[in-house]
Amino acid sequence: MTTERPQDRPALLQIGQQPLLVTAVALVLLFAGIGGVFAWRSWSGSVPEPERLTASRLQQARVAQASEQLIEKTKGIEATQQQSVDQLQVVQDQLLTMQRLLSAQQNETRKLTEQVGVLTSSLDNLRQSFASTSATDDTASARETPRRSRSRATVNNRNRSKAAAVQRKRSR
Repeated sequence: MTTERPQDRPALLQIGQQPLLVTAVALVLLFAGIGGVFAWRSWSGSVPEPERLTASRLQQARVAQASEQLIEKTKGIEATQQQSVDQLQVVQDQLLTMQRLLSAQQNETRKLTEQVGVLTSSLDNLRQSFASTSATDDTASARETPRRSRSRATVNNRNRSKAAAVQRKRSR
């Protein structure tokens, strides 16, 4: 059998065999760390807990203020939106009124256009009847006019002849 000597074993295995010593060293290091933290806090004079509380309260105040601002802005947007909806309703009502007026005007224009068409056709009929009557009268008056002018000329000539005869008689 070979016996092992403590120098031949690895260092970790030797420490593991003495659990009380490891535990004692760990406790000493732990207490030293905690004591160092307390010493550092007392030497620096600042306690982080009150600072954290103050910081968290400031953060809560900022969050509350931001929330209030958001609520106010939201209410402002809601009011603006309601005004926009109201204005849109007024514009829609005006548009409907304008459409009704436009339809009424278009109907009136159609009626007037029909009346103008009727009047135009009546005027054309009157012109045609007048033209046909004038043409008939013109042909009849064309035939009669020379007769009248001839007869008037003859009458005038006769009157002149009589006047000349009367003057001759007077002058004799």
